[in-house]
Amino acid sequence: MLLSTVGPYIVHGREVVAACAEQGTDYLDLTGEPEFVDRTYLECHELAVDTGARLVHACGFDSIPHDLGAQFTLEQLPAGEATSIKGYVQMEGSFSGGTAASALEIMSRLRTGRDIHRQRLATEGGLRSRQVDIETGRIGRERSTGRWAIPMPTIDPQIVAYSARLDERYGPAFTYSHFLSLDGALAAAGMIGGAGLLLSAAQIPPVRRRLSRLRPPGTGPSEEKRAASWFAVRFVGQAAGQTVRTEVRGGDPGYTETSKMISEAALCLAFDELDTTAGQVTTAVAMGPVLRSRLIDEGISFKVLD
Repeated sequence: MLLSTVGPYIVHGREVVAACAEQGTDYLDLTGEPEFVDRTYLECHELAVDTGARLVHACGFDSIPHDLGAQFTLEQLPAGEATSIKGYVQMEGSFSGGTAASALEIMSRLRTGRDIHRQRLATEGGLRSRQVDIETGRIGRERSTGRWAIPMPTIDPQIVAYSARLDERYGPAFTYSHFLSLDGALAAAGMIGGAGLLLSAAQIPPVRRRLSRLRPPGTGPSEEKRAASWFAVRFVGQAAGQTVRTEVRGGDPGYTETSKMISEAALCLAFDELDTTAGQVTTAVAMGPVLRSRLIDEGISFKVLD
């Protein structure tokens, strides 16, 4: 088994995944880069199926709480029914220089990333008797909480949707939406404006390089900041006229809990009794409730709210 924590993965990681696929070696990483995940599917998935390697991306805050949280929510709803789940992310914390470098790389390659994603979907092909969709959703106040929600353009919906495509237990029609949950309209407007400026700046190489120097790889928040950080992802699931609300909650998402997540995922993949899988798979499909139990033991909670 090999664990990779070196990003941007699109720059440093493709040869490593290819070597694992060729040798039949299980592989895990922390990537949140959609283009990297799509490229490794195109380049390595079929080979890994043949060799038996399990290629599991996004084994940190991207995207374990969302992938396993959506699966946990699904388990609380009637089986075999059309299902929709919405995830609302709240967090307090800071990010590392490596995460910043990966984010800038993603933003600078959006057009290429979209092209690669279309190629990946064409290669996967459609589902014959089932439907899986990602709904972007709208900016607005979320009625049940009174908080503002804005669509969150991270890799997480892509991972959740891939789990649903691989597993028929997600039902005949499955829809997922993913939001950042904020206190009010001003916070939402500030987040949208800041993200737009950062996206524009990332398209200009000299500006992108200057931004990368503000939080270089190898730097991150202090121990005190990490101790005060936390995350909570609330899910609203609906199926057959029933609604359930669940929550995944933990401490510092960027370091403390991400370290637990990838470590427990590796131990789970290596030592636990799991369903047989191969190729590019997700944490929900490869490990699911077994990994969830490990994370609960380590202090990350999964609970039904109502």
